[in-house]
Amino acid sequence: MVKTLSLIAAGIGFASLSLAQYETTGNPAPPTKIDLPLLKQYTQLGIRPAGTCSDSVFVRRVHLDLTGSIPTADQARDFIDDRSKDKRAKLIDELLASDGFSHYCTTLWCDRLRVKSEFPINLWPNAVQAYHRWILGSIRENKPYDQFVREILTSNGSNFRVPQVNFFRAVQNSDPETIARAAALTFMGTRLDSWPKDRQQDLAVFFSDLAFKKTSEWKEEIVYADLFSQRENRRGTTLTLPDGKTVEVPLDHDARKVFADWLTHESNPWFARNAVNRIWHQLFGSGIIQEPDDIRPDNPPANQEMLALLEKELNVSGNDLRHIYRLILNSATYQRSSIPATNTPMAEQLFAHYPLHRIDAETLIDSLCHITGTTEQYWSMIPEPFSFIPVEQGSVTLADGSITSPFLEKFGRPPRDTGLATERNNEITAAQQLHLLNSGHIREKLNRIGLQLPRRNTPVANTDELYLSILSRHPTQAELLALSDYTLMAEAEGRDLATDIAWALINSPEFLFKH
Repeated sequence: MVKTLSLIAAGIGFASLSLAQYETTGNPAPPTKIDLPLLKQYTQLGIRPAGTCSDSVFVRRVHLDLTGSIPTADQARDFIDDRSKDKRAKLIDELLASDGFSHYCTTLWCDRLRVKSEFPINLWPNAVQAYHRWILGSIRENKPYDQFVREILTSNGSNFRVPQVNFFRAVQNSDPETIARAAALTFMGTRLDSWPKDRQQDLAVFFSDLAFKKTSEWKEEIVYADLFSQRENRRGTTLTLPDGKTVEVPLDHDARKVFADWLTHESNPWFARNAVNRIWHQLFGSGIIQEPDDIRPDNPPANQEMLALLEKELNVSGNDLRHIYRLILNSATYQRSSIPATNTPMAEQLFAHYPLHRIDAETLIDSLCHITGTTEQYWSMIPEPFSFIPVEQGSVTLADGSITSPFLEKFGRPPRDTGLATERNNEITAAQQLHLLNSGHIREKLNRIGLQLPRRNTPVANTDELYLSILSRHPTQAELLALSDYTLMAEAEGRDLATDIAWALINSPEFLFKH
C-alpha cells in the first residue's frame, strides 16, 4: 500500500492537472440575467471571474448537485463526446425530470423537516415512511412550493394517513413556541432566537390551537386545531404577524391558515428569499445569504440585486422550484471553473469562481458502492426502522434519519435533530482521510472493482474506463505516463492494477470535492 502512494505523488489527481483540464477551450457560457448583477459587482470591485468549466467538470458537477450521484462512465463519455451546442441545457432538463433529482431533493427536505423515527424526534417508523412518500410525491409532481408549504402548515389528521401533520410532531417539544421556531427556520430561513421575545411569542400564538390525541392504533396520533378547549391559549382575536401587522382571527378560525396566507403571499419578505437561497446553497455549497437558515438584517446577501431577481422569478413562475434550478444551472456563474482568476476571499464569497466543497456523506458512500459494485450495511438503535430495507438500498434514498452507518456518522450526515443547515458537516477530518486510505471497509470494496468494470482491449482503455467511472474524465497524457511506469512495478509484485488506481483516485481531492 505504501508503494501505491507513488501514484498520487507521481501526479494523479486534482492538484496536478493543467488549467485546460478544468476550463473549456471553446466558447464560454454566455451571461444570463442571473449573471448581470454579479458581473456589475465584479467590475466595481476589480474582480476577474473564472473561465467556464470543462464538459467533464460540468457533467460531474451537475449530476452531483441534482441527483446526489456521480455520472456513470457511459454518461460521462457520451456527454464529453457530444458536439451539440445546447447539450448542457439538455442535460439540465433531463436531470431535473429524473427520479434521481426527486430522491435527492427529498433527502435534503427530510433533513430540514427532521424526518426521523427515534429520539429525540420520535416520529415512529410508520409515520416516517408515510411522510417520506408524501415529500417524494410532492417533488416528483413539481407541486408549487407555496402549495407544498400550505399543505404542511394547515394540515389536520392522522400521522399515518395525513403524513404532513408530522411537521408538528417532528420537534422535541410540541408546544407552540417550539413549533413556531421550526416554522420560521424551515420556511422563513430565520432563527427565532435572534428575535425579541415578544415577537417570538406573537408568532407562537398562531400555533396555540394545535392539539394532539392518541388513538387505539399503536403509535398513531391525531393532530388537529382544537378551536374550543384551546381558546385560553389564544389570548384574544387580534394577532400580530412577523412583519408587525395585526390581523383579526375569530376564535372559531384556525390561525394557522392566516399565517400560511401571509407566509406564502408574494409580498412576504421571507418566503421566496428563503426558498431561492436554499437552492443556491444546494448548488454552490454556500448561500447568497450564508448560513441559508440565518436570514436577518445584519447578515446581508452577497448580491442583493441578484437575490431579488430570483425571488421575483419564483413568484412569476407560480412557485415553480425547478424553474429556479434551471435559471441558476444555465447561468455563467454556475458554470464557472473552480480555478480562481482573482484569488481573494471576496472573489469566492461573490461566486467569481465555483467554490470547492466536499461531497455529502450519502453521495460519497453511494458513489463508492456504485463504482465497486458493492452494497452498504446500515443499522439503527432499535430494530423497527431497520425492517425491510433492500440490500441494494442507497444512502441518498434512506427515508429515516435513525437508520445510519459508521461511515455516514463519520462523514457528517446530519442527525436530523434540529433542522439546522449546520447539522450537516462536510469538513474533511483526519479520521475520514485515514478511513479512506487504510480501512478494511474501503479495501473490501476496492478489491471488487475489477469485477465491476468492463474489460477493454488495452491497459490504456482499462485506465480510461476507471477515470471515467471515478472522476468523469479521461486521464491526461502525464497521468498515463506515470501509470505506465507504475504498471511494470505492480505486475512484478502481483498487484491488481485496477484496485491500486481506484484507491489513488478515490483518495484524491478531485474525487472528494465538488469542483
